[in-house]
Amino acid sequence: MEYTVQKLGKLAGISTRTLRYYDEIGILKPARINSSGYRIYGEAEVDRLQQILFYRELGVSLDRIKEIMTAPAFNGTIALIEHREQLLDKRRQLDVLIANVEKTIALHEGRIIMTDKEKFEGFKQKIIDDNEKKYGKEIRKKYGDDTVNKSNEKLKNMTQAEHEEVTRLAEEVINTLTEAFQTGDPASDIAQKAADLHKKWLMFYWSEYSKEAHAGLAQMYVEDERFKAYYDVKQPGAAEFLRDAIYIYIGMKK
Repeated sequence: MEYTVQKLGKLAGISTRTLRYYDEIGILKPARINSSGYRIYGEAEVDRLQQILFYRELGVSLDRIKEIMTAPAFNGTIALIEHREQLLDKRRQLDVLIANVEKTIALHEGRIIMTDKEKFEGFKQKIIDDNEKKYGKEIRKKYGDDTVNKSNEKLKNMTQAEHEEVTRLAEEVINTLTEAFQTGDPASDIAQKAADLHKKWLMFYWSEYSKEAHAGLAQMYVEDERFKAYYDVKQPGAAEFLRDAIYIYIGMKK
């Protein structure tokens, strides 16, 4: 079956303007242009639009979608399998949060007693699931399943006070790093304070500390674009500066 822009937009629940934009950026071209100048879309384009909307639902940018779908190795079936797994993960996260909300409603209605720990289980699980989705493969490859599983378990068992403290520490690390970066010296007192705060933050997640693991993580901040973007968002070069400060802190670099 074939569709005009208006018919395909109505079918997919998106605007004709969006479809025209997809054509302009080369992510979804029509099968042909008819004699009246209308864009005509066939079955292949319908399937491609479905893939695009799956990626958009998962929060993938259009630039990244175009990169993925125009790659020579792109396989639609494999992509659908990956979509399914990601959507199932998302559903599991939502199920945990829904269960948490339902228990909280029951608490407010006086039907159950809920511990402080239980009040935040859904949020902690979401953090774990999000981290697994973003970094799990690399972290597990680098540190092993046992180390990652212990870290996740430690997060699950955090008290509310500990959760508040680790959140505060994360902000303090960034603020101190921002100040230290201005000195240009990773060996400065303020830079070493940032490295020490980073270690304290880590110990809320790690079951044990090692200088080698700390150094490896610091290097990953520089090598992995996702970690690098987190630290470099305000100051390009901050991830590398933090790595150097940590190296000096653990005695690897002077």
